[in-house]
Amino acid sequence: MAKPTLSDAIQDYLKAIYHLQHDGDRVSVTALAREQKVAAASASGMVKKLAALGLVEHAPYRGVRLTRAGEKVAVEVIRHHRLLELYLAKTLGLHVDAVHDEADRLEHVLSDELEAKIDSALGYPTHDPHGDPIPNADLQWPK
Repeated sequence: MAKPTLSDAIQDYLKAIYHLQHDGDRVSVTALAREQKVAAASASGMVKKLAALGLVEHAPYRGVRLTRAGEKVAVEVIRHHRLLELYLAKTLGLHVDAVHDEADRLEHVLSDELEAKIDSALGYPTHDPHGDPIPNADLQWPK
């Protein structure tokens, strides 16, 4: 069964919420808007959409928190991003300062098959070129 396609914007919001929430804490819509560099009304509209999709729990005036499904999407996008950064730096020779923006563009379109091939070609790495951990194929963080 094919996975539902989520827009780049949805994936970016989920990734931002993941980075902002600590130990399951709720993230304010204001903090999310600031992180995404959008108006609070835009962030609020997206939060409602994410809640309708079952990707976040939203309590008005109390913030938002990822559901298990939302966290899975966020971690997968982070995995794609970090694998791509390492691939671009190690295999294609892009400077480490240039890989982030390229990975931001490519992380949304990376297929599962290409992800697996990149992971294998790189020897199943645990960290990206910036030293950040890369979740494994089961979306578990390295120890």
